[in-house]
Amino acid sequence: MTPTTRPLDGITVISLEHAVAAPFCTRQLADLGARVIKVERPGSGDFARGYDQRVKGQSSHFTWLNRNKESLALDVKQPQARAALLQLLKTADVLLQNLAPGAAARMGLSYEALKSHNPRLIVCDISGYGADGPYRDKKAYDLLIQSEAGFLSVTGTPETPSKSGISVADIAAGMYAYTNILSALLLRGKTGEGSHIDLSMLEAMGEWMGYPLYYAFEGAPPPPRTGASHASIYPYGPFQAGDGGTVMLGLQNEREWKTFCGAVLQRPEVATDPRFDSNAQRNANRAALQALIVQCFSALTAAQVVERLDAAGIANARVNDMADLWAHPQLAARQRWRTVGTPAGEVPALLPPGVNSAFEYRMDAVPAVGQHNTAILAELGWSAEQIEALQALQEPQAI
Repeated sequence: MTPTTRPLDGITVISLEHAVAAPFCTRQLADLGARVIKVERPGSGDFARGYDQRVKGQSSHFTWLNRNKESLALDVKQPQARAALLQLLKTADVLLQNLAPGAAARMGLSYEALKSHNPRLIVCDISGYGADGPYRDKKAYDLLIQSEAGFLSVTGTPETPSKSGISVADIAAGMYAYTNILSALLLRGKTGEGSHIDLSMLEAMGEWMGYPLYYAFEGAPPPPRTGASHASIYPYGPFQAGDGGTVMLGLQNEREWKTFCGAVLQRPEVATDPRFDSNAQRNANRAALQALIVQCFSALTAAQVVERLDAAGIANARVNDMADLWAHPQLAARQRWRTVGTPAGEVPALLPPGVNSAFEYRMDAVPAVGQHNTAILAELGWSAEQIEALQALQEPQAI
């Protein structure tokens, strides 16, 4: 049955956004039915449009993050353009921005400046370090926050600290902006009033760093960098098979350890070897145990190793690349792929995580820069002549 109502139908979000953090938040709101009007630079638009040309000449980041949105190209330094934005904000539900520190406030778009015009408005500001404190005005990019939050200190090999292969700090901030906005909408339903959300990338990553923080409690040594292996549980990580394939496996308790030794290694006596008879001992003697496991796996293909692990009930996974993920049989079996439009044609897109029995996610197109200017401004009561005059006045420049 095709649903008629999504959770955020009727909610309007205005977003002065670029890059990853804010667009990730607003795309998720749009997936749930919200109308998201993305305010972009005239001409070039969100600078993430130019990150690469991997998707039919379009950016991979932008294609991922901007479906379901309407693009309104405004040079908000122009009085007429700012007037249009303020008209939208009079009836909007949410304003989200991740501009440079202080930029929105200088344009009169702070929560304090807007709440008298629209008391129900929720304003969410995403910044690197928050609205106050000594780091307030520091520029913040994903890799810089990964570094500042200690993520690099626990990620990589003993010799080389490594960043995440994805924009994990931006994604963390986008996720917390998303959940904070949902919470603010629920609260507004009770109080009738909007609120201000001051969302810091550093604090979002700080939350995600909770385990290593407590592991290093009161000056204790932090988790070591162990590549793709677990820092404190062993064996838990990648192991090579005889055909050159790599299998990721993980053991969580002593029962699984004994099963692993008997059914997978087919050497039950290893389970009681004093070097390996507890996780602490296995951790301390990683090199010896790794050599023993690899020696066993060297006589098997990766598929045979996986077969033994599955039969024994030991958690495992393939070390997939992007081609493997595109073709993943589980995603296909659960019908997780759809197609969405883009300015260059249709592309496949994954549905958002979570299957809800009451509604289907919205999966509409990725917009071109300024694609919806005429329609949005006409909704505000602007005449064709006024719209044309604004378009002629605007020059492509940064917000």
